[in-house]
Amino acid sequence: MVVKKQVDSAEVLRSVLAQVAPGTALRDGLERILRGSTGALIVLGQDRVISAISSGGFDVNIDFSATRLRELAKMDGAVICDRDALKIISAAVQLLPDPKISTDEQGTRHRTADRVSRQSNLPVISVSKSMNIIALYLNGRRYVLEDSATILSKANQALATLERYRARLDEVAGSLSTLEIEDLVTSRDVSTVVQRHEMVRRISNEIAAHVIELGTDGRLLSLQLEELITGTLPDLRYVIADYLPSSGRKANNVGAILQNLSDLDAHELLDVSKIAEVIGLPSDTESLDNLVHPRGFRLLARVPRLPEQIFENLIAHFGSLQNLLSASAEELRDVEGVGETRARAIRENLSRVAEASLLERYV
Repeated sequence: MVVKKQVDSAEVLRSVLAQVAPGTALRDGLERILRGSTGALIVLGQDRVISAISSGGFDVNIDFSATRLRELAKMDGAVICDRDALKIISAAVQLLPDPKISTDEQGTRHRTADRVSRQSNLPVISVSKSMNIIALYLNGRRYVLEDSATILSKANQALATLERYRARLDEVAGSLSTLEIEDLVTSRDVSTVVQRHEMVRRISNEIAAHVIELGTDGRLLSLQLEELITGTLPDLRYVIADYLPSSGRKANNVGAILQNLSDLDAHELLDVSKIAEVIGLPSDTESLDNLVHPRGFRLLARVPRLPEQIFENLIAHFGSLQNLLSASAEELRDVEGVGETRARAIRENLSRVAEASLLERYV
């Protein structure tokens, strides 16, 4: 349940950041307020809690626009919008949140924004005239909205890092393919590939957050990110499926292992023995160099137009990659759902993949 709440909270944050990204009407209104040096307090959502802590003000119930938000913010008090910022519900509202709610903020407007957000679980935006910043309060945290140039600079640095990590991932993944064909894979080899996959995933998530914050300014960055991470998540799933224990708590539970990997802190992620433990492989220092044997998911995934059910049937029938590689077209044909034409295609593609991997390493 805790994991679900964390996921939900991250999704809500991404949704709100998209609402206030450059290019949106709400962000335009906030920047107009900032340029006008008036300050503002804006609540995104109206419910019983907001009604209970509201005093004074007046109802407007008009369609949202940047200019209307700017004009209404000139008055003292908060502006209440609907959750999607499509309507301005009321203006000049005095908000009286519970003073017992703890907050580290100092200014009156920021303290009120933080407390209202904590009490209502709704996004609250504070525009500070003196500090010249726009702050979003949500889930008990404060997010300062930065300008596009600053975000883009951070995103480009992260993108350069991702390019290096993806290149290293391709190296270790290619080495793993060769070792699988030679049946020389160790627990350390598998853990290193999974470790690199998780590093790439984390950096790509950071860049994806920047893309959301950039709004319309992040389209090019989004295309670059998509190009760099294409195919990485399916490949990670196949790596884990290849080496999952055949019995026990972790058997056939790729989703749980992916979640456990994402829960590792930065220090644990650098420890290959910890990665091996998460996957269910031998993880003590001496056992990391023990041989482990793949089932064949990764290499079968490189056979074009092969349905996932056929994957399952082939793995269940042959049990290991080595048995698959040594199987004749006639033996492959006998597997349910394969047939003669597909058997020849599988045989030819597996042979081609094996030859290419060996050539890549030794030539």
